[in-house]
Amino acid sequence: MAGGRMSGEESGSLLIIGGNEDKQGDCVILRRFVAMAGGREARIALVTTATERPCETGEEYRSIFTDLGAASVGVVAVANRQAANDRYQSREFDECTGIFFTGGDQLRLTSILGGSEVDAAIRRAFRRGVVIAGTSAGAAVMSDTMIVDGSSSATPKKSTLSMAHGMGLLAEVVIDQHFAQRGRINRLLAAVAQNPHILGVGIDEDTALVVSPRRVFEVIGSQTVTVIDGKRVVHSNISESRQYDPLALTNVMLHILPSGYGYDLKRRVPYERG
Repeated sequence: MAGGRMSGEESGSLLIIGGNEDKQGDCVILRRFVAMAGGREARIALVTTATERPCETGEEYRSIFTDLGAASVGVVAVANRQAANDRYQSREFDECTGIFFTGGDQLRLTSILGGSEVDAAIRRAFRRGVVIAGTSAGAAVMSDTMIVDGSSSATPKKSTLSMAHGMGLLAEVVIDQHFAQRGRINRLLAAVAQNPHILGVGIDEDTALVVSPRRVFEVIGSQTVTVIDGKRVVHSNISESRQYDPLALTNVMLHILPSGYGYDLKRRVPYERG
């Protein structure tokens, strides 16, 4: 699903969720999505492609967003390439104010939607300012490069992960989700070691990034976001090491950001919100 890169000046906002967000209490993250999409005028297109339980998952989120005050919630059931190239399906995105990708398998999203009519419609919507949100697998696909799979072993290694092209809605970033809960810092370090220019962003469960068109994000939710900046790395053995050798990586910059903090992706600077 690696389409053309979006520039911040002509795109909407993103809400990128680490998974397992609160759906029964205050629903801080999902409530924020509805507000960003227009509140009581929100028209939400819910994409269930990533999950193998589209009916159950779609109905769950439809009920939540309706209870949170959205004007309409349409479930876009795109289960295969034929459906993804159905122009009737793509029309669901022409009038929406918010698009939400559920969790599941991120490769289902890219392999089914990539280059399709639905993909093109989603990109048009984003360019006109529609907010796009995704949780778990729906978060992983937001960046140019996404982590498809990888071990959360005790020692970071070259073999820790496999990566593929994502949607490219957020440039020069790679996202990992369920971050602290599944001990994924080692595989994110391996991703940054392979390309130090890319920021590694690990999002805990019930936590999200709210990314503005200016490429500044704020953290919301109950846990934290980890940012790994490898731009100033002095030494790495990733190019000469064997597949299962331990990774060497020096002078890595790391930030831990809870709610109330944010990060400027252009300047690579964290900040505390006033």
